[in-house]
Amino acid sequence: MREAESEAGPGAGSAHEGGCVCEDCPRGARAGHRRAVAAFLRRRDDFAAGRGLPAAVAYSASASRQWVSEELTQRAEAVAAQARAEGAVRLAGLWLRTVCAVWGAVTALLLTEALTAIGAGWTAARTAALLAALAVAGALTAACLLHRARGGALAPVIGEDNRISTSRTVAVCWVLFVGYAVLLLSFRLAAASGPAERDALIAGLALARGAGTVTVLAVVCAVAVLVRRVAGLRIHAQRLQKVPAHRPRAADLLTDDSGRGAFTDIQYLAISAVALLFAAVRLARHPGQLPDLPWGLGVIVVISAATYLAGKYAEGGRPVIHSVVRAREPGDLDGPVRTGDDIEIRGTGFVPPGAQGADRLSRTVVRIGAVDVHVPLVPVTGGFRNPTDTTLTVPVPADVEPGQVDVQVITAAGAATNRYPLQVTE
Repeated sequence: MREAESEAGPGAGSAHEGGCVCEDCPRGARAGHRRAVAAFLRRRDDFAAGRGLPAAVAYSASASRQWVSEELTQRAEAVAAQARAEGAVRLAGLWLRTVCAVWGAVTALLLTEALTAIGAGWTAARTAALLAALAVAGALTAACLLHRARGGALAPVIGEDNRISTSRTVAVCWVLFVGYAVLLLSFRLAAASGPAERDALIAGLALARGAGTVTVLAVVCAVAVLVRRVAGLRIHAQRLQKVPAHRPRAADLLTDDSGRGAFTDIQYLAISAVALLFAAVRLARHPGQLPDLPWGLGVIVVISAATYLAGKYAEGGRPVIHSVVRAREPGDLDGPVRTGDDIEIRGTGFVPPGAQGADRLSRTVVRIGAVDVHVPLVPVTGGFRNPTDTTLTVPVPADVEPGQVDVQVITAAGAATNRYPLQVTE
């Protein structure tokens, strides 16, 4: 901080005002990441327009392509490091906002109970509801303090790929709600004055009263466990490609790994939220029993959960090479593939979801025989022409022996394609 203030000058004030440069606060990390991204995009567009090439490599198309690719790869790694730093700082500061949101909800509940008690009077049920909310808020606050570096109370819903899991979020919401309902009944039971009231409260916990709620709770928890198991098995079998995100985002609840809206996630979250809201209203209307969720609504939630699980099982796929051909520039003669020529690999799944960034694209490798060739980054205005999800263009290095060799693509997620035979002539 002192260095930042001295560079800005004595009249610049605190470095946190305006353009903070501290790397250990969200504002400084965010500003540093934005500057790195802007510089990278300008450099990429300059290379796409043919500007910025040194004279030593400008004479050769292959040499300039290789130099541009190496330069962009190094800059992309620096940008990725900035993104990871920003994500770590944001995640470390998330626990405090979570605590504020939790206690804000408790305050809102207190105000609501106070306003609705005007005329009707304060009841034991209102006291029990407030005590249950305080207990849940205290537990969440303790979780926030214990997991400050991992997002506080949100740590259980962040998956291994550093994204917020929709299935875990839905399951956690239902667990918290049912736990709150049981605490509410427990506090009311502790304050009950007569045996008739105690018997009525115990009867409110009967399975016949809350069968729909219990069924939904079991289903959403089972889906959260099954989704993790299915994803792990499919990644191990190379049927699903997973690339970790730089940081979790709230949009992860509604999108796939590529950032596009996912129907299965949206419908599961929306229907679960509606059912949870209905259950909360039922609990508010009848605080002496578990919310009796109608079987029709329970079945809708089960169907939504099954759709979500089926979508998770069906997504992804193993990368596949369909064909390998010699890449021909306009005006070149047709001929066989020789060392030094460019080959175009056509297929699908070469760029995993969430790996569209330059730092991930640069990790794509083509194995030609026993030689590993890193796929060069070829920039165009607004993106990259190579590599893409369906085509890769790489040169055949001189170390490849003439004859038949196998071509295989290894993606940024570590998944390997099938081996495709290629005839290399002298």
